[in-house]
Amino acid sequence: MSVALSDLIAPASAAARIPVPPAPPADAERIRLEHNKRVKRLRRQMGQAIMDYGMIRNGDRVMVCLSGGKDSYTMLDILLLLREAAPVDFEITAVNLDQKQPGFPEHVLPEYLKARGVPFHIIEQDTYSVVKRVVPEGKTMCGLCSRLRRGALYSYAEANGYNKIALGHHRDDIVATFFLNLFFNAKLAAMPPKLRSDNGKHIVIRPLAYVREADIVEYAAHEQFPIIPCTLCGSQDQLQRVQVRKLMTEWETKYPGRIEHVFSALKHVKPSQLADGELFDFAGLDGGGDLRNWLMPEAGPGDADAE
Repeated sequence: MSVALSDLIAPASAAARIPVPPAPPADAERIRLEHNKRVKRLRRQMGQAIMDYGMIRNGDRVMVCLSGGKDSYTMLDILLLLREAAPVDFEITAVNLDQKQPGFPEHVLPEYLKARGVPFHIIEQDTYSVVKRVVPEGKTMCGLCSRLRRGALYSYAEANGYNKIALGHHRDDIVATFFLNLFFNAKLAAMPPKLRSDNGKHIVIRPLAYVREADIVEYAAHEQFPIIPCTLCGSQDQLQRVQVRKLMTEWETKYPGRIEHVFSALKHVKPSQLADGELFDFAGLDGGGDLRNWLMPEAGPGDADAE
């Protein structure tokens, strides 16, 4: 799972709780009301995404990938709330991949999950050493790290019968991925809210697909989740994704609502208004027929006589 910049601000040697400054008594009621509104909004948006994309059905065994970052904590917390009144029965198990990063606080997630009464499993696999050994110094580690992490989680899901894998990517992650593909890969693509893995064995869901990162930051701060920072890629501040997120932040500051408009556009694609001939039959609009080769080499001086 991806880790946002706000997950990287704590020291690597221990889990960090997002600080919540004490509120004056006069503000306590306002803060309580704002938090209640935020909880309702998160529940509504996650419930809507689950319903719109058929993410969770009766009898599903959902493996919630818990990284120790604010996004996955929030996803797990709201899923637990939704399950209390859900129209279907489904199972939730939290799974974390311990990548053996130096200073990783191994006790934090087990203690938190035991206190919450959430079934969990910790996968131990030293992907950290692999990435550090294979990726040259100064090069981006995200690609290899992501593939190794995904492989470990998919293998565990298959071996233990989990038919849904829940990841904590939110609306802003989806929009950022769209811009990354647009600017750097010359294609229109993002993170789908629901997908089937390349090997066809897994259904991956993103219940936070409709949720703003700003709401997750505030919710995580209020709940004081024990955040575990990622030290593997935290120093790579020139990553393309970081640059795109800076651009998005500037846009949202100058033009509030722009990111929501971009996300809405991803839900309203009109192939006939783009230029992909594989998605829309532009050539056949006039009835089709024989398509001549317009790229034939120009005839040479003697070609006319040869005819």
